[in-house]
Amino acid sequence: MQPQIILLKEGTDTSQGKPQIITNINACTAIAEAVRTTLGPRGMDKLIVDSKNKATISNDGATIMNLLEVVHPAGKTLVDIARSQDAEVGDGTTSVVLLAAEILKNCKQFVEEGVHPQVIIKSLRLGTQMAVSKIKEISVKINNQNKDEQRSLLIKCAATTLSSKLVAHSKDFFANMVVDAVMLLDELLPLNMIGIKKVQGGALEDSRLIAGVAFKKTFSYAGFEMQPKRYENPLIALLNIELELKAERDNAEIRVDSVEEYQNIVDAEWQILYDKLEKIHKSGAKVVLSRLPIGDVATQYFADRDMFCAGRVTEEDLKRTMKACGGAIQSSVENINQSVLGSCAIFEEQQIGGERYNLFTGCPQAKTCTFILRGGAEQFIEETERSLHDAIMIVRRAVKNDAIVAGGGAIEMEISKYLRDYSRTIAGKEQIIISALARSFEVIPRQLCENAGFDATDILNKLRQKHSEGGTWYGVDINREDISDNFVSTVWEPAIVKINSITAASEAACLILSIDETIKAPRANQGDSVGNRPYKGGRPM
Repeated sequence: MQPQIILLKEGTDTSQGKPQIITNINACTAIAEAVRTTLGPRGMDKLIVDSKNKATISNDGATIMNLLEVVHPAGKTLVDIARSQDAEVGDGTTSVVLLAAEILKNCKQFVEEGVHPQVIIKSLRLGTQMAVSKIKEISVKINNQNKDEQRSLLIKCAATTLSSKLVAHSKDFFANMVVDAVMLLDELLPLNMIGIKKVQGGALEDSRLIAGVAFKKTFSYAGFEMQPKRYENPLIALLNIELELKAERDNAEIRVDSVEEYQNIVDAEWQILYDKLEKIHKSGAKVVLSRLPIGDVATQYFADRDMFCAGRVTEEDLKRTMKACGGAIQSSVENINQSVLGSCAIFEEQQIGGERYNLFTGCPQAKTCTFILRGGAEQFIEETERSLHDAIMIVRRAVKNDAIVAGGGAIEMEISKYLRDYSRTIAGKEQIIISALARSFEVIPRQLCENAGFDATDILNKLRQKHSEGGTWYGVDINREDISDNFVSTVWEPAIVKINSITAASEAACLILSIDETIKAPRANQGDSVGNRPYKGGRPM
């Protein structure tokens, strides 16, 4: 008899072959069910409570996938594609998960019937390539030279994104704000130059965009109230210096022979601080911001000289102030002069809700801006922030890539028709696989209908008829419970969103189909080493 060969550690779980692929497909389908109902303008929201009892209300696919803490190894692939879609283009995170799961679901029957996964993968890759080239072919280019035309396009793209969010009723208000914010940035459109501050209270429409920098009033000492709270054309000093008396180090020892010597040490300490403050005052700065604390002595010193100061300003806010107002962050007061100071038209401190905010407006080099969001519940403001993040990402993408397509399931139906027509011209297994891929694209319009409570079968039949007659941009009309030309209705999305979404979904599906064995190592405390075995009594060795 052949001796048994043991390759893996005891307790290792292995599963392989066709059942393994089917299990992975079922896991991905189950994960997609979690976000299925959040798609589109009539999508529902999810309330997720994490292990720390923090409640999050959201209908953003990537946020939900992150909070679900999926443990299934193949299921994590869907979480990754939602994350990558969010990082790359900001929107379409729910669509990408649904599309990947639908492709897998439609390929499941082929796996069960014994078609080799590599044959399926080859056909899926061909179909994806054709879908992407079709989008590039029919997408509409926008003239970037005409600024008014470009602006109206960007507002429509932002409004389309916001229409499926919690703030859909204020989408026009926020779409304009988002486009203004992105237009203020430099040509690289850095995301970290858009600050978002949240203040509870007030209505959603009380939110505002500041073309400059705004941050919450920092901790301040006595003397602060005597400082002026508004300046016109002030010079701004940005520091990384501590302006307070240092406490002695622990276990420090100074031996002195007389009271005079001790007094000299104290005087020297004060003198160092006063020298720093005098140099800052002489530089002509009226507003002093520092990343490190500004003590009570310094606060009073500046108040006596009609200067404003704020210590413990976060590094991010300090850098954004530098970008907006110019100047440079100084780590020493030795070389502080006009050339390293920033400036702005108006600096003022305002009461916003229950908080006081420092606002810098009319900045000469303003390549940064700040949203101040208002609203009732904390969760609502947080969801508004996530919605704005998606809209900002979409507008950035639309600025860089000037091709757009119609949303509302129109582009998916057109690709579905194109792939179905192509599948009829080829023979063999490829034909049925590409036909299944074509069917998978219909999941987006079908889900849009189901989430809005429409008859999906009826509307999809109307769409298929229109697309076969050449109505390229016909999609679901949520408002009229019918179909309409979504290009005319200005339901627009950047083409890059769809290209990214289809590519990511197809890659994820191919990856999951190519896994035929899962080997799960035992947990560290389940090993069979002697040290881990419980002592059963008897004589220890």
